[in-house]
Formats: sequence, C-alpha cells, structure tokens
Amino acid sequence: MASNQQVKLLGVKGSPFVARAEIALKLKGVQYEFIHESLSNKSDLLLKNNPVHKKVPVLLHNDKPVCESLVIVEYIDEAWTGSTILPSDPYHRAQARFWSKFVDDKVFPAVFKAATNPNEKEREQGGEELRESLKILENELKGKFFNGDSIGLVDIAALFIAFWLPIIQEAVGLDLYNSEKYPKLDKWGQEIMNHHVVKEVLPDRDPLLAFFKGRFRSNTPSK
Repeated sequence: MASNQQVKLLGVKGSPFVARAEIALKLKGVQYEFIHESLSNKSDLLLKNNPVHKKVPVLLHNDKPVCESLVIVEYIDEAWTGSTILPSDPYHRAQARFWSKFVDDKVFPAVFKAATNPNEKEREQGGEELRESLKILENELKGKFFNGDSIGLVDIAALFIAFWLPIIQEAVGLDLYNSEKYPKLDKWGQEIMNHHVVKEVLPDRDPLLAFFKGRFRSNTPSK
C-alpha cells in the first residue's frame, strides 16, 4: 500500500460485523487505525460517513467511506493485493456472495429470535429456523473452509456461528448448535478460530458472555 494512503476503521470491539472488516484488512496486510465508537453516543465522524444506517463498521480509505460489513470485505479484496478473499471465477464469486448473504438473512435473525423473542412459540420457531439453516450450511461445507483451503468471504461471514453463537447459547441456556449435531461445522469452527489472523481479531470471551447475559437476562427461552 502506498505510504500516502490512509485507512481507518470505525467500530466497536466485540461486534461480529466489525470483526469481518478487521479480518479482511489483516489478511491483506493493510495497516489501519481503529477508531472506537460508542453506540450510545455516536460520533460526528460516524454520522457523517454513514448517514443512512448510522452503524459500524465504516471503512475510511483516504477519507472515502465504505459501509456494510460484507461490502467492506469485498472492497478490501478488490482494493489491495495479497490473500484473495473472493474466488476469481465469476460463478464461484456469485456463490460466495449468496452464502454470505444466507448467513445474514437466515442465521442472524433466527439466533436472536430464539434467544430474545418474548413469545415462547416464537422462540421455538426461531430455534427450528436456526437448526434448518445450520443443517444447510453443514451440507454446503465441502473442505477445510467454505473457500477450500483458505479463508474466504463465506468463512468471514459465518465466523459468527463458530464464536458468537456458542456464547449466546451459554448466556441464555440454549443448545441449538453443538459438535454432535453439526460435526463439519464444528471442525470448521475450530479451524477458523485457530487461524492466526482470526485469533488476533476475536474479542475476549468472558466479557462478551457477561454482556450477553446482561442483555438477555429478562428472557427465558425454551431449550
């Protein structure tokens, strides 16, 4: 990267979405400044550069903002040389985008529906939706990573399943994701969490568990 380029990442530690951007930057060997945001008191810098959603992460590349975590990962892959995150083949790129969007559209909503919905039947339905989505991903996983032998877009998107989901489960007393039900996903999860770049980015587990316990304390989801 040219010395006159400036890269900043607006985010909060512990966010699975911010972690996506950090992993992509580190895979590419990009030097960047991490700017901590307070979601309860959002900075003028954040509001200026993401006026639509007002959310993190926001990547600033020479003061030009890029928003939304998966968009940021793709931008990083295209803007810098180094480890490739998306396949070069157009069909495989399209598949990577499809499965990454699947994680965001199916897995995230189901997890929080199962963990936080005040209605018991809705929580049970969320659990069923999550199990179905995880089974689909289990069947889609063909190698060490979703991207083959190296970390790709789907792996970065699905890291939530390997790291954050077990913590949320422990916080609320669920047992929807485990090695017996999803052995390939579990093995993949161990592989990606032990990757040297991912280990640099993942937050400490105990404070995150305490955070989720506090957030979900009023909910009593069924198992």
